[in-house]
Amino acid sequence: MPAPARPDEPQLRIALPNKGRLSEQAVDLLRNVGLVLDHDEERRLFATAAREGFLVMFVRAADIPEFVQDGVADVGITGWDIVRESAKEVEPLMDLGFGHCRLVVAALEDGPLQRLEDIPKGARVATSFPHLTREFFKGHGRDVRIVEVSGATEVTPHIGVADLIVDLAASGSTLKVHRMRPIATILDSSARLVANKAALRDADRGARVRELVWALESVVHAKGKHYVMANVPRARLADVGRIMPGISGPTVMELGSRPDFVAAHAVVDERDLYRVVKELKAVGAEGILVVPVTRLMT
Repeated sequence: MPAPARPDEPQLRIALPNKGRLSEQAVDLLRNVGLVLDHDEERRLFATAAREGFLVMFVRAADIPEFVQDGVADVGITGWDIVRESAKEVEPLMDLGFGHCRLVVAALEDGPLQRLEDIPKGARVATSFPHLTREFFKGHGRDVRIVEVSGATEVTPHIGVADLIVDLAASGSTLKVHRMRPIATILDSSARLVANKAALRDADRGARVRELVWALESVVHAKGKHYVMANVPRARLADVGRIMPGISGPTVMELGSRPDFVAAHAVVDERDLYRVVKELKAVGAEGILVVPVTRLMT
């Protein structure tokens, strides 16, 4: 958890999305690093983590790059697609590991446009990402006409407004419902922490931003990790090193009451957990304990 702020330290200002799944996950992430937010759930514009010296402002996700660039907020959490589309001067600090989606070019499933090479000059592309769309097609030598829309992009090819679209896709199910298929990916996106460049150059604020990054990284690194402890036969230590290698091999400790056994501890990925426990039992391990990891400093 970030160290408590001194009374003379200014609050570090964090901009978060004010609604949606991205907002919920961003708030959960801050809570997981130990920032207990004091705010009104019904009418939240601001929240504080007073002891640690943080002020959180809840704003539209699309406004966060602007607020961070202008210094209204020192740091912000929003989608990488939003940051890139805004073209604002902010410093990307880290991928937070949630909010994954793709910005794709999509066309009608049964239409003539199945590849980028099929797109004719002057084709109409409906999107709420005009900057990234223009940049992408220019980079691929395709001369298209951008049709800016604010929503319901998938409908536009069906009503003659556009020939294809550029929109966000997570699972692809929305495109499939509208009988569309992606033909190219413009950008892989996820939630990012971005910072005001002047704040990073400031000695005090820069240090506090880096401290926040360290705390967030410890939570992101711990995602999907479990701490496995087991008493294992000393004679099977070589097998245990293969079964649960951990980050740098298992930690082995003596058991004073049982000289023929040792305690082996290691951090294990969630995807390996079933196999590890099964194989530990097979070599005679006892007292196996599995504990979720909430913070991991590497």
